[in-house]
Amino acid sequence: MGICAMDFALKFNHSIFSTPYPPKPSPKCRFLTARCSLPLSSDGAATGLAERPWKVADARLVLEDGSIWRAKSFGASGTQVGEVVFNTSLTGYQEILTDPSYAGQFVLMTNPHIGNTGVNFDDEESRQCFLAGLVIRSLSITTSNWRCVETLGDYLAERNVMGIYDVDTRAITRRLRQDGSLIGVLSTEQSRSDDELLEMSRSWDIVGIDLISGVTCNAPYEWVDETKSEWDFNSDGRDRDTYRLIAYDFGIKHNILRRLASYGCKITVVPSTWPAAETLKLKPDGVLFSNGPGDPSAVPYAVETVKEILGKVPVFGICMGHQLLGQALGGKTFKMKFGHHGGNHPVHNLRNGRVEISAQNHNYAVDPASLPEGVEVTHVNLNDGSCAGLAYPALSIMSLQYHPEASPGPHDSDCAFREFIELMESTKQAA
Repeated sequence: MGICAMDFALKFNHSIFSTPYPPKPSPKCRFLTARCSLPLSSDGAATGLAERPWKVADARLVLEDGSIWRAKSFGASGTQVGEVVFNTSLTGYQEILTDPSYAGQFVLMTNPHIGNTGVNFDDEESRQCFLAGLVIRSLSITTSNWRCVETLGDYLAERNVMGIYDVDTRAITRRLRQDGSLIGVLSTEQSRSDDELLEMSRSWDIVGIDLISGVTCNAPYEWVDETKSEWDFNSDGRDRDTYRLIAYDFGIKHNILRRLASYGCKITVVPSTWPAAETLKLKPDGVLFSNGPGDPSAVPYAVETVKEILGKVPVFGICMGHQLLGQALGGKTFKMKFGHHGGNHPVHNLRNGRVEISAQNHNYAVDPASLPEGVEVTHVNLNDGSCAGLAYPALSIMSLQYHPEASPGPHDSDCAFREFIELMESTKQAA
């Protein structure tokens, strides 16, 4: 057994305690040398040391561009592949975790501090977490919120969702902005080599995959949950007539249903493959095509359903529903460089001149130049000029490429629900 020695010197100027400030420089000083010894094991490692009180890096994020990011894991363990996107929201990580539109994606939060409010069961936006993983800079070591019932790490572990922290999220965000969204692999398995994980990232693609079928409901159901008074900031809908609404679930968020219910809608939610003929048999006052994940071109059956309903009943499309409406009208959609994800995107409402701060989550957009005559672009994203809303008055169509329910996000666009109610009301009176 060998001996490990450590030497250090302390420079001590005793005149500093005996002379007025500032002390005069003195050439006289003492050097104290201390020596400590620790036994070494046969392989040269020091023994007798306590286990480190902090977590060490035990996970990797390998991107398809060849970059490898060491990190610490929380939540579930294993290996998972997904598309890496960044979200600029400052709050609302639980709503983001339960947004079905993030299926197949790793969400990187640009806000560096995540987890401080823990988790509660009032902020769920769907029945489970659909995203592939969570990437953050700093994981809060404590929670501080009166509604908290669980820590973020325990919540993800119970739902088999991987998370990593202590990684340079700013550097990764800059790479995504420069190169576009990248496929990545998260892994806590040390037996897998970097080359193996890199090959996994380069052999998987999110384009052309039907992600909606994995998040939609299995059978129709009635939305019966009432909006709690503390969350129902709209008071006009309670005294209105009841409107019968069919909502196609392409990955619908609960707060969309809550907002429609607040405006006086009786809602039946149907699966993404529900036949248009069955919908029309119910004689609804309107149809909602919801948000959802992935590539709209990968779900031609949904486009056909939209086509069969157009012109027969007022329709409202949100996010994926907006893109499906664009294709059903003869337009084209395209994949954006890194998409829009966050609760702070400015949108210009061309009809009233207002600028709305909106919540957005999409990687695809409608090309307005491909739309037929008569289709009106109603909203424009002020960050990049992309189409953020459509209307076709002749067929009673309206759509938005962002989330008017804003969960999480500001409530600037909640009036879109009232506009849809007015569209159904005017159509009903004209019949």
